[in-house]
Amino acid sequence: MLFSKLFLYTLRQAPKEAEVISHQLSLRAGLLNSLASGVFSYLPLGLRVLRKIESIIRRHMNELGGQEVLLPALQPLSLWQKTGRDEILGETMIRFKDRRGREMVLGPTHEEVITDLVAKYVNSYKQLPLLLYQIQTKFRDEIRPRFGVIRSCEFIMKDAYSFDATAEGLDKVYNGIYSAYLSIFSECGLQIVDMEADTGFIGGSASAEFLAVAEAGEDIVYFCPDCSKYSRSESCPSCKKSGLSPIKTMEVGHIFKLGTKYSQSLKAYFLDEKGKNRPLEMGCYGIGVSRIIAAIIEAHHDEKGIVWPEKVSPFTLEILPLGGEDSSLVQFAFELYHQLQQKGYEVLLDERKESAGVKFNDALLLGLPYVVVVGKNSFGRGEVEIYQRRDNRKITLSKDKIIEWLEDKISYL
Repeated sequence: MLFSKLFLYTLRQAPKEAEVISHQLSLRAGLLNSLASGVFSYLPLGLRVLRKIESIIRRHMNELGGQEVLLPALQPLSLWQKTGRDEILGETMIRFKDRRGREMVLGPTHEEVITDLVAKYVNSYKQLPLLLYQIQTKFRDEIRPRFGVIRSCEFIMKDAYSFDATAEGLDKVYNGIYSAYLSIFSECGLQIVDMEADTGFIGGSASAEFLAVAEAGEDIVYFCPDCSKYSRSESCPSCKKSGLSPIKTMEVGHIFKLGTKYSQSLKAYFLDEKGKNRPLEMGCYGIGVSRIIAAIIEAHHDEKGIVWPEKVSPFTLEILPLGGEDSSLVQFAFELYHQLQQKGYEVLLDERKESAGVKFNDALLLGLPYVVVVGKNSFGRGEVEIYQRRDNRKITLSKDKIIEWLEDKISYL
């Protein structure tokens, strides 16, 4: 992609409403644009990151045998009334009447919808187990939207739902997804605290949450250095050590053993091997996809800008030609750009006629893993400089060694 053609407008200063670093850098680096409080547009750079995260999630869900669906955001209120969650969620649900007078909601989650769907088609143990998932927008009328996509009214979520004939089958899926979540968050570059949690308004018999360490997080946990365990209290539940240091975290994932809570309410039954009619054993498994972007930035930034982990970076690398009107230098930059693209690299070429300072500042703000600098002096010596953004280390290479060096460094393509 050519920088001059990219729909990207960087900011030197963050808008006043941006309180935390992830919100500030998301706006400054042109990932997001705020339309209203808690409502954001994803610009091309931000959408590329979002799609990378979604791709990681899809791969792991598919490996578990998950099948992707897409459920409606518009939902009849009557479905929620069957489980009683319309009263539990209260004003958090965005409700309205359509022109036919039907009471509708914009879906804050999809347990009711997926259970209603499966109840129509699954009626035998032979159709089980079943794991369905989607990546879709949710809507919640937050009292106080804040911190950008960390707490917003419209957000993107991966929600999966499992259906089993037995509680033992549910346990197997639950444990498999637990492990997959740890892998997903690791690939996204997040340090995760995983622990048992309250089931909240989702309900069920058990749940676990996945918390990303983040200065902007509103969830406080405590780490015991003697037991290497996390807890919600200031004293360790194992060794009783007190005076533990608090760690700020934000929730990025939550999984639940629902049991038969929804299947009984919505009459999702199946015939077992003995011909007995029984409610489906269910689980649900959520990941805050858009929130992961904020969590990554919170964990990976410096005073100059974002420092993207390689697997979620919007581009693999950036090329900066700094030779002014030197036609041979510019030609080399474009040739390298095309060669790398042909090899599968996602490349941003900053061919703008801007000063070196402007280009460097933008490159550091955007935070791509590698920046290939084609400077006038080094180019004259037959060399280029490569900056590794994660440690701002500079490496000088011969021009004909760039691709070989990148192929050695980047193994995930």
